Amino acid sequence: MIKTPSSTKSLFLRHDMASFAPLSARRLLVLGGITLILVGMFFGDIFAVFVLHQNAARVGRSLSRAAHAAIAGDDSAVRSSFQDVGAFLENRGTKVDTHVHVIDFGYLALLLAILQPHVAFAESRKRRFAWLFLLGGVLLPVGVFLIHYVGLLYSPLKSIGWASIFADVGGLFVIVATLSYLAGLWKHFQSAERISVQDELMADRSASGRMLLVGGLLLVLVGFAHGAYYAAADLYRHEAADYTILSHLAAGAAERNTVAVDQSLADYGQLQGDKAVKIAAHTHIIEFGLLAMILMFFQPYVSFSETWKLRWAGVFLLGSVMLPLCVLLELQYGLLAGGLADFAGLLVILALLAMWIGILRYTGHLDAAAGAPE
Repeated sequence: MIKTPSSTKSLFLRHDMASFAPLSARRLLVLGGITLILVGMFFGDIFAVFVLHQNAARVGRSLSRAAHAAIAGDDSAVRSSFQDVGAFLENRGTKVDTHVHVIDFGYLALLLAILQPHVAFAESRKRRFAWLFLLGGVLLPVGVFLIHYVGLLYSPLKSIGWASIFADVGGLFVIVATLSYLAGLWKHFQSAERISVQDELMADRSASGRMLLVGGLLLVLVGFAHGAYYAAADLYRHEAADYTILSHLAAGAAERNTVAVDQSLADYGQLQGDKAVKIAAHTHIIEFGLLAMILMFFQPYVSFSETWKLRWAGVFLLGSVMLPLCVLLELQYGLLAGGLADFAGLLVILALLAMWIGILRYTGHLDAAAGAPE
C-alpha cells in the first residue's frame, strides 16, 4: 500500500475545509445563522407590534392600582397589583430574552462559519458540531419563550421548570459546539505542519462587500457616538430623575394625594419610555453595523448578479439606518414613527432573506470539494 505523505494529507484536509459544499459545516452555519437572525428579527417585529406597548400599558395600570390601593390602605390590593406587575414583566422579559438569544446565536454561527477553514477537524466532525450548535441555538430560545407559559408544571424540581431545563440543555449544546470549534482552531495554529489557508472569502473585494463593510463601519461609529452622547447628556439625568420621581410617588402616597401620585406615575412612564427608545436605538444601530460587516464576508456565496447584490446591500443598509432613527422619534411622533420603524425592520428582513436565498442556490467554483471523500 502506498502511503500518502503527511504534507499531502494536510493539503487535502485544508482544501476540504475551505469548501462550501452542500451540507458542509460552513454552509450549515451560514444558512442556519441567517435563519436564526431572520426568525429573531421577525419575532421582534411581531413582539413590538402586538405585545410590547400593550404590556407596558398593563404594567402602568397595575402600578397605578397599587399606588391608589396604598393610599386607601388596602394591603391585599397592593400585593395583587404587584403580582400582576411581576407577571407582566416576566412575560415581557422572556420574550425579549428569546428575541436577543436567537439573534445572538445567529451572529455567533456566522462568526464560526468564517473560522471553519482554520478548524483542524475532519469535515464530518465539523458538520456534527454545526448541527449540535444549531440545535442548541433553537432549543434555548424556545425554552426561554415557554418559561412564562409552562412555569413549574410537572417539573421534577421545586424551582426550575421543564422549559428552563430544556433552555439550559440548549445552552450546553451551544457551549460544547463552540468550545469544540475553538479547540480545533487552537489545534490548527499549534500544528507543526500548519500551512497558510487560502480562503476566497477573505480575498473578496466585490462592490457589494465593500458597501456592506463601509456601511457597517459607519453604523457602528454612529452607534458609538450616540452611546457617548447618551452617557454624557442623559444617563445621569435619567438616574437622578428615577430617584426624584419615585420619591415624589412615595411622598404622594404617604400624604394620600392622588393628584401627585397620578402625576408621578405619568412622569415615570415618560422617563422609562425616553430611556427605552434611546437604548434601543443605540443597540440596534450597532448590531446592524456588525451584521453588515459579517455579511460582507459571505457575498461571494450570494448567487446573484453584482447589480442585485448591490441593491440588496443598499436595502439592508437603508433599513439599518431608518429603524433606529424612527425608534428615536417614537416619543415625538407616536404611531407614525413606530410604523416606519416596523417598515424599516421589514426592509432588513427582506434583504437578509434575499441573501439567504442567494446562498442557498449557490453552486459556484468554491464547491470543488463537494464530491471529495471525507
